[in-house]
Amino acid sequence: MPHRSRHPHSSSVTITWFGHSAFSLRSPGGVTVLIDPWLDNPNAPPDALAQAQADVILVTHGHGDHFGNTIELAQRTGAHVYAIYEISVYLQARGIQNVHGLNKSGTGSFKGLQFTMTHAEHSGGLEPGGPIISGGDPAGFIIRLENGQTIYHAGDTGVFGDMQLIGHLYKPHIVMLPIGGAYTMGPLEAAYACKLLKPQHIIGMHYGTSPVLEGTPEQLKDHLPESMKKKVVVFTPGEAVEM
Repeated sequence: MPHRSRHPHSSSVTITWFGHSAFSLRSPGGVTVLIDPWLDNPNAPPDALAQAQADVILVTHGHGDHFGNTIELAQRTGAHVYAIYEISVYLQARGIQNVHGLNKSGTGSFKGLQFTMTHAEHSGGLEPGGPIISGGDPAGFIIRLENGQTIYHAGDTGVFGDMQLIGHLYKPHIVMLPIGGAYTMGPLEAAYACKLLKPQHIIGMHYGTSPVLEGTPEQLKDHLPESMKKKVVVFTPGEAVEM
């Protein structure tokens, strides 16, 4: 069961949500992974960006609300950045060190953790402040921790049938799924994704940061079968939850 504690057990992962799709994972072995680090989003704690640390940064796609503060954080922390090939080239051209390009079904590793890139149904252009440029395909990530626990961050996506394949192959214990609607799947589609993935814990994301992102965790629960409703874990931005 999730445990809201400042003193994590060595066998657990501690997850902090910063709003939108930005998460920090503290692995059982002490590795800190930031995912889609838009840490100055409207719902993030005021000090999230200034205080953030990272050994690894995972970028699911190039849109600004996911690519976020990647460059600033990579420069400050020296974190290893994993992204689809086109984004890795973009980062290297801007002087970022420790960049690792992947593509779908490819796996990178860092100090006992593995990061496998998965498919996502979305678009993925980079927004550098002018015209949108190619950022390759959007993606999700399966994160396998040192203890074998697996976490699926779906990135921005609609539901797709091969989520069942992701469930079979990687057996994610924890899934992080967009639920806001408009640009991604909403609660109805996310609930169907949960039926395909069969996780132990469900975390909704990509909601509440814009008026058009109307889906909520309560609406997600409404669409889930009774046996899955209790699997939904509702986060408060900035709160660390041990799982």
